[in-house]
Amino acid sequence: MREVTVAATQMACSNDTDKNVSNAEKLVRQAASEGAQIILIQELFESQYFCMDQKEELFELSKPFDNHPTIKKFSELAKELKVVLPVSFFEKANRAHYNSVAIVDADGSILGKYRKSHIPDGPGYQEKFYFNPGDTGFKVWNTKYAKIGVGICWDQWFPEAARSMVLNRAELLLYPTAIGGEPEDDGFDSSDMWQRAMIGHSASNQIPVVASNRIGTEQGEEISNYFYGRSFITNHVGDKIAEAGRDKEEVLIGKVNLDEAENLRNVWGVFRDRRTDLYSDLLKLDGSEN
Repeated sequence: MREVTVAATQMACSNDTDKNVSNAEKLVRQAASEGAQIILIQELFESQYFCMDQKEELFELSKPFDNHPTIKKFSELAKELKVVLPVSFFEKANRAHYNSVAIVDADGSILGKYRKSHIPDGPGYQEKFYFNPGDTGFKVWNTKYAKIGVGICWDQWFPEAARSMVLNRAELLLYPTAIGGEPEDDGFDSSDMWQRAMIGHSASNQIPVVASNRIGTEQGEEISNYFYGRSFITNHVGDKIAEAGRDKEEVLIGKVNLDEAENLRNVWGVFRDRRTDLYSDLLKLDGSEN
């Protein structure tokens, strides 16, 4: 039976890129020392979550995919530790900008990139100011240890994205994330709902899920936001097998059985009984035929 050990890291970020990258490396090394083979770092970990404000100078944080220094660093680290590393970064591509993740295989090779498809826009999460909608489509990479699909933060709320990746033979879904409070509603805590959204993907697709979130309070120019952590790992039936707290730097480790997941997908019937002839409404924003 094919078993894979996965990890999710969780940390606070500052405006010191070198410090953030160094801390992420420390956590990756810790995860690898505990046997992890696929290790997920949170979304946009090089900096604070800059999308709280609309500031033109913050576009200077973006860099091209080719020869990106952080991707290069983690490529070398992946090769050294023989681990798979999805690496989140703010991508500059000519006149476009994307919220992207590079997929680094266990030999250090860079398999490609995914660009975030669903771009949120609301108080504290003003991503449409910075990012073009992704144009890569949902992708699956055949890494040394598993076929992985990656969605970035807001992508995790869309069951269509998860199903698309599983239909394309993903064996593991990974979601690097930056989510916390709602600045316009201090009393609303979405953390349970956030977890349940991805647990639903796990159960309905019979696939393990790994989600990595940041922690800490970050101060923008006009508002601040508290990022609630609670990174977690599920098995292929949606059971949480590891979960982090709200405010502690952590490394989560979980072992998932890919063959058991594949066998369950074969016999459970979800993929046998799909009615693609009835789903045309999903291709329209208002669900209407007219």
